[in-house]
Amino acid sequence: MFDGPEPIYVQIAQMIRAQVLSGELGEEEQVMSTTQFATTFRINPATAQKAFGQLVDEGVLYKRRGLGMFVAVGARERLLEEHRTRYFDEVLRPALLQADLLSIPRGAIVDFVWGRPPAAPDKEDS
Repeated sequence: MFDGPEPIYVQIAQMIRAQVLSGELGEEEQVMSTTQFATTFRINPATAQKAFGQLVDEGVLYKRRGLGMFVAVGARERLLEEHRTRYFDEVLRPALLQADLLSIPRGAIVDFVWGRPPAAPDKEDS
């Protein structure tokens, strides 16, 4: 299951973040204990604990003494905002810079995004 190039604890944290983002894990919902997680996925409990600790530090999970780990209120919104910011910074901004280098008018980009046929070039757009 965890066979990517990243350390297993990073992959676990990514998996739980994805479950929160998708709504599979909701706010205040209890997540599997580190022991259950380690048993289910046949990993070292310390590895699961490291992933959970990272998610606690990020505000995605929180611990209720004697009860376990739970999804924090607002975790999904925080993750969505982080992903949006990263998407703008890593995908859209470079794409727009490339479009500028290629002299692609912003209107043509908007048309493309909305699936409209490209407009005839305007003298103002070139």
